Amino acid sequence: MSTDLLRTQPLPTEDHYTTLEVARMLGLAVRSVQLMVDRGELQAWKTPGGHRRIARDSVQRWRDGGRSPQAGEASVSAAVPGGGQPRNGQQGQVKMLLIEDSMHFQNLVTLLVRRQFPNVDLRTANDGIAGLILAGQFQPDVLMVDLLLPGIDGATLLAGLRAHPLFERLQVVVITSLEPGELAPYTFALDGVPVVHKPQLVTELPPLLAQCLQTIAERV
Repeated sequence: MSTDLLRTQPLPTEDHYTTLEVARMLGLAVRSVQLMVDRGELQAWKTPGGHRRIARDSVQRWRDGGRSPQAGEASVSAAVPGGGQPRNGQQGQVKMLLIEDSMHFQNLVTLLVRRQFPNVDLRTANDGIAGLILAGQFQPDVLMVDLLLPGIDGATLLAGLRAHPLFERLQVVVITSLEPGELAPYTFALDGVPVVHKPQLVTELPPLLAQCLQTIAERV
């Protein structure tokens, strides 16, 4: 790991968290927090024993959305009437639905959405059957769905939705832990649908969601 992203001078004890503390605060795995440090999203230093200590103010900035916007994010607020609140759905909110059975990735996606797009209405479902029912009830504008789900897998769910009028206006993003070479059995449902691999979720999902919001804003 590159050490130039880590501070060389230790911070006072009251000004830092351990990696485990940050993981618990954000509802993430410890490895996810370590990767955030490696990418420079959190400011940290190492103890003589090699343990990371993460600056409290950098955690707060990350939670408050202080990171510079990814490509495409800045243009959404300008394009959407009302300072980033698209005139769509209940009370002017864009509606997003996440169908994901991993609590870790539910927490991670929820955190990313609330930081980058705080005015959207985000709902979650833990399996394909519950997600399909909620999609019919909630009528989302944006659907994020994992491929490997209990009940009904994500590909079967998408194939079913393609025959529904809802799909014509639905913005879809597939989230998966599968490698590109493992997607062949699901290609029948992935035509024209962007795929985000979970190891790249933090960097790739926000710009894709920004594009979705841009498309929705242009329809208003």
